[in-house]
Amino acid sequence: MENVFYSSRGWEDWVVPAKPAIPEGMPVLIDDDLLFEDASGPRPTVAVNRWLRELPTNGCPAPRSWTYYARTVKEWMEFLAEHGVGLFDTRARLKSALGAYAVYRATGPIKHRFEASTWNQSVGILATFYRWAVDEGYADAEPFTYKQGTAYFGEQASQVQVNQARRRQAKDHVTIKYLEDDFAGLFLNALSGLTPDGQDDPRYRGRELARNAAVTRFALSSGLRSQEFSYYLACEVPPLPRRPVKMPVPLPVPAAVTKGRMFRVSWVDYSVLAELHSYIDLERALAADGSTWRPPASWGEPLMVTEADEHGGRIDGVRVTWESLGPKDRRRLVAPGGGSMLLAVRHDGGPFTAWGTVFSRTSERIRERFEPRFPHVWPHRLRHTMAMKTLERLVRGYYAQVANLVKDTDDDAAMALYLTKTEPLLVLRDLLGHSSALTTEKYLRRLDMTRIFREAYEKAGADAGLSDAAADREAAAEFDDEEDDF
Repeated sequence: MENVFYSSRGWEDWVVPAKPAIPEGMPVLIDDDLLFEDASGPRPTVAVNRWLRELPTNGCPAPRSWTYYARTVKEWMEFLAEHGVGLFDTRARLKSALGAYAVYRATGPIKHRFEASTWNQSVGILATFYRWAVDEGYADAEPFTYKQGTAYFGEQASQVQVNQARRRQAKDHVTIKYLEDDFAGLFLNALSGLTPDGQDDPRYRGRELARNAAVTRFALSSGLRSQEFSYYLACEVPPLPRRPVKMPVPLPVPAAVTKGRMFRVSWVDYSVLAELHSYIDLERALAADGSTWRPPASWGEPLMVTEADEHGGRIDGVRVTWESLGPKDRRRLVAPGGGSMLLAVRHDGGPFTAWGTVFSRTSERIRERFEPRFPHVWPHRLRHTMAMKTLERLVRGYYAQVANLVKDTDDDAAMALYLTKTEPLLVLRDLLGHSSALTTEKYLRRLDMTRIFREAYEKAGADAGLSDAAADREAAAEFDDEEDDF
């Protein structure tokens, strides 16, 4: 079975009455013999492909997720075929196959094993597919068994169905998913080619140090998702204020690159924005200006841009807004002066988006040479780190104090008013682009939100003279020999 991606290029030559209503880039499953039906009628791949086409209107608008959904069902179908079980077989045969599949993914060949989180994600996708298949009449049964459960969030309780095929995972608060200040500084220094104490590292000869450091600080300050900062255009970066400001600078995030295609405004620190402009004006300009880079044929025709500004430009003489261009179009943009339009570029002026690789190699280098405890850093960890750092500042009143100091003189009085009148959780909700404060609260609980409030409480008590450090140490010492009592 093959997984291909739909493209409408050349559809006029197909024997069809009109252009097919299939989203560009939609994954399509095709059996090895290239047939979609046989003597018994349409094959299961027909149903699967229909389900995939309906994903954008069934709660899955992100193209990257379509690929993952298709691969999950494809691998399940291949396992079933190997064991002589049909995709829409009887419940008894499907349940038996599911048991074998669970064992295969847990203890089979190493390269095919799933961690609990990956297995649970696959179970969720397959459950969604089978519910759809039963509703649409393709299947008579599904392989999963459910029990009734109660979910609590705050004071709200709701009845939910719990899929018994899911594997138990460690509690969300057990694994820290963000970087504390010392580790964040260590990571940024390593990206800049520096040792932990900020000196030039004579043993490291990395390239694109200015790019890597500037864009990573940008992501760390703004909380943008990987896709959002990877496909941000250089011309979309806000202008640098005329003078240094203490208030964060508003940062528009175009809807076409966000999760769920929802426009929002985040922010970025002045110093971070200044470093980003320095990279754009110097290292990036040297790489992109006059570059002959063109996108490869597999990406489609290059989109040659003229008359570009922060809002849009002309492509083939037609004015378009950057807001309307998604990642696949953005990576094909060729700037008026040459090179890619993306913020981060390679040495030849082409677009650079392989941040996962950069972060992984940097993390490994830190572990090997400086700090064995240093965690693996993936792009989303930067977003988690920003959330925790911002919440910490909001809870301690840092932004409110700054806003009160500058609200009468600062150019952005609206930002100052917003920060002095809005609850911390609502501020963070807007910055992260969550649909509700409940989502933000649940997200933060997974990142150990209680630590922020506990430390703020302890600091406030100490500042007010209500905490005695000696007494605290004495109380803590009572537990030192606790094990001897048992």
